[in-house]
Amino acid sequence: MSDQVNRFLGDSLARTLIKLVVVSLIVGFVMTVFGLTPWNIIYGFRDFILEIWHRGFSALGRVGDYLLLGATIVIPLFVILRLFSYRR
Repeated sequence: MSDQVNRFLGDSLARTLIKLVVVSLIVGFVMTVFGLTPWNIIYGFRDFILEIWHRGFSALGRVGDYLLLGATIVIPLFVILRLFSYRR
């Protein structure tokens, strides 16, 4: 059993725990220096996803605007061209 745990962790359990504690202290210090908290990271990720979501729908709204603007020119031209080709 312990061989499988050691193989999974890449080292003994005690050495892996010590490495994790040291890395956690370093990362915690760096996050404190930059004023980051776990909640800031979670809210930042959430806000990022929401911003992409809202920009995506606003982009679809712009596509609808472009469609209507182009249709005001294309559809009358299409009708006129069809009427002229119908007489032949």
